[in-house]
Amino acid sequence: MLAILIVQDLGVGLMLAILPALTQPPNLIGIALVTALLKALLFLSGAILVGKWVIPLLVRLLVRSGSQELFLLGILVLCLGIALVTSALGLGVEMGAFVAGLMISNVEYADHALDRVLPMRDVFATLFFASIGILIDPAFLLANGWILIGLVAVVMLGKAVIAAGVVRLFGYPLKTALMVGTGINQIGEFSFVLAGVAQTQGLFPPRLYGLTVGTTAVTLLMTPFLLRATPYLLNRLEQLPWFNHLLQLNYAPRLFGQEEELVGHVVVVGYGRVGQTLVRMLYFQGYKILVIDNNEAVLQSLRERSISYLFGDASSVVLLEKAKLSQAKAMAIALPDPMATRLTLNRALSLAPDLDITVRAHGNAEIDVLYQLGAQEVVQPEFEASLEMGAHLLLKLGDSTFAVQQVVNRYRTRRYRDILPERAEYWGVADLESAIEGLQRHWYAIQADSPLAGLSLAEANIRRFTGATIMAIERHKHLHRYPTGDMLVEAGDRLLVVGNSEEHTAFEKLLKPQMG
Repeated sequence: MLAILIVQDLGVGLMLAILPALTQPPNLIGIALVTALLKALLFLSGAILVGKWVIPLLVRLLVRSGSQELFLLGILVLCLGIALVTSALGLGVEMGAFVAGLMISNVEYADHALDRVLPMRDVFATLFFASIGILIDPAFLLANGWILIGLVAVVMLGKAVIAAGVVRLFGYPLKTALMVGTGINQIGEFSFVLAGVAQTQGLFPPRLYGLTVGTTAVTLLMTPFLLRATPYLLNRLEQLPWFNHLLQLNYAPRLFGQEEELVGHVVVVGYGRVGQTLVRMLYFQGYKILVIDNNEAVLQSLRERSISYLFGDASSVVLLEKAKLSQAKAMAIALPDPMATRLTLNRALSLAPDLDITVRAHGNAEIDVLYQLGAQEVVQPEFEASLEMGAHLLLKLGDSTFAVQQVVNRYRTRRYRDILPERAEYWGVADLESAIEGLQRHWYAIQADSPLAGLSLAEANIRRFTGATIMAIERHKHLHRYPTGDMLVEAGDRLLVVGNSEEHTAFEKLLKPQMG
């Protein structure tokens, strides 16, 4: 999504360059467009040369002065000066300001310049959107309400279809394509600038300008809510059989690398910073590795080392089946998304209940959830960093290596509980269900004649028989989160169970009294 949005912003410069040419008579528009494009190309060529040889020298002189005020003023003068040059060339002030930022971004002091300019950027951004608010006429929007609603629908649906189609053509799963399509289906804020220039040039009549500004404002306002709602909506829809079938339709995971049968391999899900370190360690120890990720950019590095690579959404059952988890030695999940991590763990264990899975947790609240879902080991990077820092300090303070190692091991064997913050005894049902968002869950009541009544969770061995997981037990209006194996199931209890459709069906059969 970020890549596509950046390309859209870069396209604004070209649009600003050709807008003035559209004001020419019809018989001269062709010549005017060619002239505008040549001007833009000449300006960009000059900007590249100036940005490479002149701007770094000027910025270096400003830094050597030692004056922060002079440095800030110098940066502003450079940007405004370049903007005035583009305005004189007929390319627009906006294009000059945009190119000026690109030129300064390549200077070695760009980070320092950005730090000094950021407060002003925030002020100008506030003024920019305030000016947009002033431009919007509520009476005009009400008078053209139905037209505005139609334009918003056409824009958001049309752009979503186009973006999702392009992403799908590049081989990404349908779920990823839908998330991208709904995530960037708004009109960007640069359209305010384009519409303003078009009105100034007489290309937009007042009514069309008002509709453009109103449509853009509505889509921008809706975007944050769509971004938050889309993942949850897709995960809800994924639980519907027909939609889940649609997600898997014509979807064949692509396996790259070694062609021999996958047996005795280690599956690493996620090839980010954590995943790359894991793969490097396993690779140099001589283990057979299968990496699962949907990032096409990392494919070449894995090919160069002849590491098998499965491209696609790691939480997809089809892809996990392709990974031959039942024949794997172990699995490590290092995904950046907590929801995708829980889904992948749950579905992997439904295919291979005995698989040893190590999972990366993103926050304190996830540790118990991931253990309860069946992870053999949960690693929280911040806690591991604190353990390493603590071990280093204890060694410097004179503690023996053996004593320090015992302290670290004690924290790890207690699954971080000694260093977790205090938690309330009762955690609401809503918070618990939020922690397992995206998983299929259901509450079940235990009747007096149920075979589970009177058994401990270890004796019932529910995960072995059904594949489902007991996340909580509600008893006498008290919620026991993440119950341990020694906890007894009593008549009248309500159990929060997580699993897929088949696992829920198997659990329901387990609840029924056995007929003699």
